[in-house]
Amino acid sequence: MAGGGAIGPHSGGRAHLYEYRITPYFIFSCLVGSLGGSLFGYDLGVSGGVTSMDDFLEEFFPKIFRRKQAHLKETDYCKYDSQVLTLFTSSLYFSALISTFGASYVTRRKGRRFSILCGSVSFFLGAVINAAAINIAMLIVGRVLLGIGIGFGNQAVPLYLSEMAPAKIRGAVNQLFQLTTCLGILIANFVNYGVEKIHPWGWRLSLGLAAVPAILMFAGGLFLPETPNSLVEQGRLQEGRFVLERVRGTPKVEAEFQDLIDASNAAKAIRNPFRNLLRRKNRPQLVIGAIGIPAFQQLTGNNSILFYAPVIFQSLGFGSSASLASSAITSGALVLATLISMAFVDKFGRRAFFLEAGAELILCFVAVAITLAVKFGDGKTISRGTGVILVIVIFVFVLAYGRSWGPLGWLVPSELFPLETRSAGQSMVVCVNMIFTAAIAQSFLAALCHLKYGIFLLFAGLIFIMTSFVFFLLPETKQVPIEEVHLLWQNHWFWKRYCEPE
Repeated sequence: MAGGGAIGPHSGGRAHLYEYRITPYFIFSCLVGSLGGSLFGYDLGVSGGVTSMDDFLEEFFPKIFRRKQAHLKETDYCKYDSQVLTLFTSSLYFSALISTFGASYVTRRKGRRFSILCGSVSFFLGAVINAAAINIAMLIVGRVLLGIGIGFGNQAVPLYLSEMAPAKIRGAVNQLFQLTTCLGILIANFVNYGVEKIHPWGWRLSLGLAAVPAILMFAGGLFLPETPNSLVEQGRLQEGRFVLERVRGTPKVEAEFQDLIDASNAAKAIRNPFRNLLRRKNRPQLVIGAIGIPAFQQLTGNNSILFYAPVIFQSLGFGSSASLASSAITSGALVLATLISMAFVDKFGRRAFFLEAGAELILCFVAVAITLAVKFGDGKTISRGTGVILVIVIFVFVLAYGRSWGPLGWLVPSELFPLETRSAGQSMVVCVNMIFTAAIAQSFLAALCHLKYGIFLLFAGLIFIMTSFVFFLLPETKQVPIEEVHLLWQNHWFWKRYCEPE
């Protein structure tokens, strides 16, 4: 198989000696820790809906509001093309990519839990400032604080979940982050739909309610245990052993605890984890985990649809309420897809989900492009039947993304890095993800205006490239203990030349 690589009990690890039971303590830790995804998700869902609301546009972007009103009966690819408007969305992600490097230091030195608490405080402040905004400057300041919160949360939460989870169910547990992200998107869309008719301050309620998940995450975070990996990394061995026994539900954790100590000893020899990422033996983690997967996750084009679903549907001739309802349907598909992925990803594996969904994503984007090329543009209005077809195709697309690149884009990188570069590696993951998220957010409406339906063909081509990338370069990581993933590279047809045993 092109993916290559498998390990077992005789490959040099102690994984076959690990024991665990699912305990209430473990369930509580993972559920509270995963709330970090709701911050990211709520913002993804709320920003696109707010930017399509007339009251918001009239107060902050009057030129766009007048353009929209002048062409109210007209469908137009370029109706919302404004770099200042897209800066409202993308400024958060520029902020997140910068803050994640500070988050890396905090996560490594102070622990995953402390980063989660810092992220919730910053996100709360950003939500309050956005809700009270009276000018664009306040909006941007609020978005920057939201971005800092997301930078800390996205840095710490996937690591927290992966380190707390037993290897055999790590995929499902880590995807709690994606599930809460999707639930945040879904709730945000319903909030937007509900407040759209509250004039003139409904948009303030949408933005302000972002404070709710931040409060929940902070309150729960006060009672969270630190991960055993982080405690051992900080030299708190007795406490680390105690937490490991509690989350595994058994005192028989000697094999796993010894692996944590060995990984920690290796980590302490690394003075600069970011520089260590560039070493030859870490080439697979750098290329796949830190750069390839987080970049490709955004280049699927899905977040463009999530950001701007209401704007896209309005541009295609849907009414304001209909566009918000359509975007709520697509976010519902995300939740359903994540539940499917959680149920089966540890059975069928990561590669199978990546490859199967890749073919679906390509077909969906080609179908959208053909439909728009034939039925839309140059003054044409979309019929009700064509509109329904577009919503269905986008629903299928989101369903495929939501069980593959959406959750696996966070799960797989969190599995790949050894302890000595894990925090630095996750910072690179968040940074690259946010660079491409911001770039897509800033450029999508302009690209839609100039490329028209061709933008969907471009995304289809990119998905073909990333599916090939997975097929040839990514080994299967399901049920492999996180401290033994390095053995996969030594057995992989391509990466073994970089990762020969020392």
